[in-house]
Amino acid sequence: MIRPRRSLLFMPGSNARALEKARNLAADGIILDLEDSVAPDAKALARDQIAKAIAAGGFGKREVLIRVNSLDTPWWIDDVTMAGKARPDGILVPKVSSVADLGAIANRLSDINADTSIRVWAMIETSRAVLDADKLAAASKDSETRLAGFVFGPNDISRETRIRMQPGRAAMIPMIIHCILAARAHGLEILDGPYSDISNVDGFAVECAQGRDLGFDGKTLIHPSHIEACNAIFTPPAEEVAEARKIIAAFQQPENASRGAIQLDGRMVERLHADMAKRTIAIADAISAMGH
Repeated sequence: MIRPRRSLLFMPGSNARALEKARNLAADGIILDLEDSVAPDAKALARDQIAKAIAAGGFGKREVLIRVNSLDTPWWIDDVTMAGKARPDGILVPKVSSVADLGAIANRLSDINADTSIRVWAMIETSRAVLDADKLAAASKDSETRLAGFVFGPNDISRETRIRMQPGRAAMIPMIIHCILAARAHGLEILDGPYSDISNVDGFAVECAQGRDLGFDGKTLIHPSHIEACNAIFTPPAEEVAEARKIIAAFQQPENASRGAIQLDGRMVERLHADMAKRTIAIADAISAMGH
């Protein structure tokens, strides 16, 4: 089943009010955060509050992920243990750089007999992760890794590589495309990283549209004010959905059943266009089913 992932909003686990607010926001997913937005002395509190929030439910059809701390910190084992028992939809792991990192997460989840429905998402935030994106994505073939997708992290990559974050992200596009190709080669989803300049509405819209056109499935967000624009940009336009339905209907005609290509409205349409049309319709229907 295709699940809409247009907008996934980070919410600090140490902020009880934010956790409550997350239940009523129009984001397709919520990422309950234990990492960057939580101070070291608040990690335990955040862990406890997230566990209670998930147990209480009320998130509706929103996808719920927990972002744990990275494997080079003293907190990750307690984070993953809590997350495995809380049973979110997924666990987001920052700074994954090797298949061994994925193995460590998998082993911990196995040790606590975590439900097999819990998926793992890897944040691509280091030079090594970008270079080895194909190896990381290929690890998804081992079901023990539970790997569902990538989240591209431009800010951490910028910090490590000294590649400057400029409007348009021209210097980063080769890395982005490399990671998208790796994800698609192995049937994974991939989400764009957040846009930091919260007040720059136009800049956010431009980057959102760029991410959509590059092939991302959606975007992670750090402020609720970005949800509406993000959802709109990653929603297939009504005319695109109507065209997709027309293509499917044309190929379903008895006279076209065995054809690889047909004429439709004066242009040639191939079976590959029908496959693309099916996905467009599936996404549109899934978005409609979200109800917000």
